[in-house]
Amino acid sequence: MHLKTLILLSALLPLCLSHGWDPLGWLFRRHGQAQYFGSLQADTTGGACPAECDCPPTFPVAMYCDGRGLNAIPSIPSRIKYLYLQHNAISAVPDSALINATNLVWLFLHHNQLTSDAISKEVFLKLEGLERLFLHHNNLTSIPPNLPRSLRDLRIDHNRIGKVIPTDLEGMDNLTILYLHDNNIADMGTSLKALKSLTLLDLSNNKLIKIPDALPEHLHQFYLEFNSIDSLPEGFLGGLAQLQYVRMSHNQLTNKGIPSDTFNVTGLVELDLSYNKLERIPTVSTTLQHLYLQANQIKEFTLGSFCSIVDVTNFSRLQTLRLEGNEISQEDIPLESALCLRKASSIQI
Repeated sequence: MHLKTLILLSALLPLCLSHGWDPLGWLFRRHGQAQYFGSLQADTTGGACPAECDCPPTFPVAMYCDGRGLNAIPSIPSRIKYLYLQHNAISAVPDSALINATNLVWLFLHHNQLTSDAISKEVFLKLEGLERLFLHHNNLTSIPPNLPRSLRDLRIDHNRIGKVIPTDLEGMDNLTILYLHDNNIADMGTSLKALKSLTLLDLSNNKLIKIPDALPEHLHQFYLEFNSIDSLPEGFLGGLAQLQYVRMSHNQLTNKGIPSDTFNVTGLVELDLSYNKLERIPTVSTTLQHLYLQANQIKEFTLGSFCSIVDVTNFSRLQTLRLEGNEISQEDIPLESALCLRKASSIQI
């Protein structure tokens, strides 16, 4: 090495070390950067990512094929756990479509053109770890058979399903969320009986004329708006100790069709009975916090519906009470209501 170069390096070395800077560090940094950029190369375990999809190197178990104008499901590498296929024009799920995708945990197929006849009867059998399956906004006329028993979240709303039979949901002990709203369902039979873990059930905007039988005991939220239900079974909320939210607006309910004390159950937080045919305020529990009764035919403000006894210690926890669109006015509210409904921020009439 040239003498002048040696002198220069010997002069710089103490200065560099005193400032914590390694003059030869660039050699090691360059090698480290090569390793870093190498780690960002595509993971091809179980197959390469299809050209029409994205498989981020930083999240190699996910495959994004949403909104790509796809007509068919592309080849899926076996490493993929999260598959996004929504907002396409996919019309079928043949056996070959998911043959390698046995590790799937999430499968999103909503907003496509799927029909029940074009989904293979055995295509979901090998997806033993699948937890979320989104099939809403398609053209399904029935729930696909042989769904994985591992499912926790099933969204199959906005289809054309007319009936649900017990075998559709058999063995799905882990299911906690079931969206079936905006279909043509007229009959549920006893299909809900098997859903031991279900906490949210949305059956709104269907063609139901009665409450489904054998409701899951752990139900927390129950939505039945926009159906044709005109009566309720005796004590149908009695076995649902965890139920807090019941929404039954836009039905055909009358007082005659509601057994006494149906809604006088502790634990209920919100009850929506708006847009029905009620002529009287039904009796509710003092623990209820939100009650919606607008657009009925109520002709009298019955304080006894909220408080059987009115005194300092007995009062309703009601915070929201909506009664507009009925046949009563502000003058119909008795003076005693100030004590019974002391928690209500406002009573809308």
